Amino acid sequence: MQKYSVNQFLVSNILNWVQADEIAIPEIQRPFVWSTTKVRDLMDSLYRGYPIGYIIAWKNPDVRLKDGTLSSGKKILIDGQQRITALTAAVLGHKVMDKAYKEKRIHIAFNPESEEFATLTPAIQRDVRWIADISELMSREGTLINSVNQYCEKNPNIPKDSVERNITKLIEIKNSQIGFIDLEAGLSIEDVTDIFVRINSKGVVLSQADFAMSKIASYDAEDSFGVKLRKCIDYFAHLAVDPSFYKNIEENDKEFSNTQYFSKIAWLKNENDDLYDPNYSDVLRVSFTKEFERGRMSELVELLSGRNFETRTFEQEIMIESFQKLSKGILEFISETHFKRFLMIIRSSGFIDKSLVRSQNVLNFAYVVYLKLREQGVNDSLIEKYVQKWFIMSLLTGRYSGSPETKFDSDVKEISKQGKGIEKHLQMIEDAELSDAFWDIGLVNGLEKATINSPFISVFFATQAKSADKGFLSKDITVADMITHRGDVHHIFPKEYLKTKYSSRSDYNQIANFAYAQTEVNIRIGKKAPKDYFKEVIKQCNGGKLKYGGITNEEDLYKNLKEHCVPKDIIEMDIEDYESFLVNRRKLMAKKIKDYYKSF
Repeated sequence: MQKYSVNQFLVSNILNWVQADEIAIPEIQRPFVWSTTKVRDLMDSLYRGYPIGYIIAWKNPDVRLKDGTLSSGKKILIDGQQRITALTAAVLGHKVMDKAYKEKRIHIAFNPESEEFATLTPAIQRDVRWIADISELMSREGTLINSVNQYCEKNPNIPKDSVERNITKLIEIKNSQIGFIDLEAGLSIEDVTDIFVRINSKGVVLSQADFAMSKIASYDAEDSFGVKLRKCIDYFAHLAVDPSFYKNIEENDKEFSNTQYFSKIAWLKNENDDLYDPNYSDVLRVSFTKEFERGRMSELVELLSGRNFETRTFEQEIMIESFQKLSKGILEFISETHFKRFLMIIRSSGFIDKSLVRSQNVLNFAYVVYLKLREQGVNDSLIEKYVQKWFIMSLLTGRYSGSPETKFDSDVKEISKQGKGIEKHLQMIEDAELSDAFWDIGLVNGLEKATINSPFISVFFATQAKSADKGFLSKDITVADMITHRGDVHHIFPKEYLKTKYSSRSDYNQIANFAYAQTEVNIRIGKKAPKDYFKEVIKQCNGGKLKYGGITNEEDLYKNLKEHCVPKDIIEMDIEDYESFLVNRRKLMAKKIKDYYKSF
């Protein structure tokens, strides 16, 4: 069965649909990313009769209303948003929004003599041979003769018939045909994505969050509810990264500035915490998962379309209820109280910097856990405990690295059960994935890698941050200080020293050879064998000159080694002991991580 129809429509038809709000351009409230030269080139292609590619639209399903009639769903642009926005700017004279979310006009000029298009400049503005803004000409009806006469009065040396022919050709751009692919309303997101990739030469993958955002923006309700909800999500994600953007919204989007959504995100203007900077997809995923107790974003798109999963029809009541629930979930997500409390919980577990968080989905679901437990009225201290354990467990097990939506779906359903949902489900996961075999074998083996990007070493550093451990061979400066201020991770067995025997990065860049150390300590160590530089450390612990850090007694030295899970006999080791050092340190690191997890 054919899942689409292909037609040719006039530019004027498509622009009329946009003006009549029959086509939803979901990206219209996001920055227009095309340069003015691309707009110029688009107009030149149409003028010369060149193809400009297909426009792809997906029709919203017809929704059954309370009176039994069907509403006619508007079309959502899936591909061609920038081209249509460019046409509305150049032909209709509509403003576009730049990267600073400020509205601006794009003026495209045309030279009837040379048949050239150009972006307007002061020089062109002064040159009578140019029509400074084609939208002023193309938006007027029945004024061709006047336009030609006015131009020829200013340019008497240019043949009138040539001017008339070329201006007529310019106006006829509105009668140019554009290929229009209409996708059936009943298609699944997967089908729509597949069609898009097969047609679009760039093969850009559209996310399910993009489809959900399109549905939101195209929602017809009083007060432009869908557009405002869409802006709230976009603006929150933007402000989380760039708080100074608040002024741009306040000054350039007065309509949104007067909504409850704007007041709810205003707190971000003074917020510089970057531990969790969710994008619009994260905001949607967490809000949807928490509120609908589902994990598959494709189901959000269907619910926002009014999908009845039992009857396989589309109903207005389901659509309205779904938008109300999503709005509630988003308001909970963006709540200053909720967001800051959640981040405080994550930080208090030792994850004090985003460099330690290796998975955005782990943060996302931890926030779902927090919001669900609050909704269930769980005691604050228990919420803290469960959120921390869930977050750490997810990192250690790589819970959301494979099929996150499947895990999101099953996990939210389990923790949403009445009674001890979170407690029982977490215990079941611990029994299956965090048994003694994991701590004694799996984690130890997992530490046998050559990468600083392992979640295991991130958890280990978080353990040290929570315990206020000092840096390697440091007396006062903590691991937390170095993490926060972007300190350096160094090799306990110096890299250059190991290269005298080992040539592979996988040997000298072992996780178990890494430790946070002050740069000056690392420089002093240089290429020395551990037994050589520790000989100097022992001297300074017995009244000798300070050379490596500020430790001045052996009790503090061995305490420091214990904090870093470094075996005591490191003080006598050389390159021949390196492999046994790694084996012993991995076991000590695994035990420290285990004790840390069990402490919650």
